[in-house]
Amino acid sequence: MAFFDNLKYELQKQNKLTILIVINLVLFLFINISVNMININVLDYLALPLNFKAFISHFWTLGTYMFAHDNFGHIFYNMLLLYFNGRMFSNLLTEKRLVFVYILSGISGGLLLLLLGFIFPHNFYTSQIYGASAAIIGIICALAMYTPNMPVNIWGIIEIKYKYLALIIFTILTILDFAINTGGKISHFGGAFFGLFFGYMLKNGNDLSKWSYYKPAKKPTLKVVHFNQTKTQANVSADNQQTIDTLLDKISKNGYENLTKNEKELLFKLSQKK
Repeated sequence: MAFFDNLKYELQKQNKLTILIVINLVLFLFINISVNMININVLDYLALPLNFKAFISHFWTLGTYMFAHDNFGHIFYNMLLLYFNGRMFSNLLTEKRLVFVYILSGISGGLLLLLLGFIFPHNFYTSQIYGASAAIIGIICALAMYTPNMPVNIWGIIEIKYKYLALIIFTILTILDFAINTGGKISHFGGAFFGLFFGYMLKNGNDLSKWSYYKPAKKPTLKVVHFNQTKTQANVSADNQQTIDTLLDKISKNGYENLTKNEKELLFKLSQKK
C-alpha cells in the first residue's frame, strides 16, 4: 500500500515528473484509440524514422518519438522506471533539470541513430524507433554520475549503491538480447552519453540546463537595501541550505523512502528555490 500512497501523493503534486508521465500515457491512449477505432496509425507520425530522407519530411519526430508507445508492457515498464528514478532525480537535482535531461537524452539517442542511418542506410532503411527508454536511461546515468554512492532500497529488502542499480538497469535494457530491437538499444547509448556528460558537468559546477534558454540582460537599477534586511535574507538562505543538507544527509544514510511526508514536501519546496 505504501507504493500506491506514494504514487497518489506524487500525482497530486502535479509536478513536472507527473506531467512527463501524463504526456506519455495520453499519447499511448491516443495511438491505440486511433488504430482500433478510426484505422489511422498515428504512431507513423510520432515515431522517429531512421532513414535520413524519411526523417526530413518528419523532422518533428525527433522530439515526439520519446513520448510514444504502442503496447502496455512497453509503457508500463518505462513509466515505472521514470517514476522511481525521476522522483529521486527531482528531489536531488530539481524538476527543471529533470525535464531538460529527459528531452536532451532522448534527442541524443535519436541523433545517434540518424547518424548511423545516414552512414549505413541499408541497415536502417525501413526501421523506426519510439519509446521513452533513451530519455530515461539519460536520467539514470546523470544521477549515477552525480551521486554514484547514494544508497537505494529495492523493495525494502536489498540496499545497493545507485551506480550499481544504474549499471543493472542499463545492462538489462541495452546489453541483453541486443539483436532484438537493435536500433532502440543503440539509442540508449546516445541517451546514456548525454546523461553522463550532464552529470559530470553538474558535479564540476557547470549546469548545462541553464544554457537551454535565453535570459535578457537586465538594465542596471539603483536599489537601496538596509544592512539588517540584507543580513536577514542571507541568514534565511543559509538556513534553507542547511535544511537541504540535513535532509540529503538523511537520504544518504537511510534512503528517500524514510523521509516523512512533511520532509519530502519541504525538500521539494526548497530545491525549487535553488
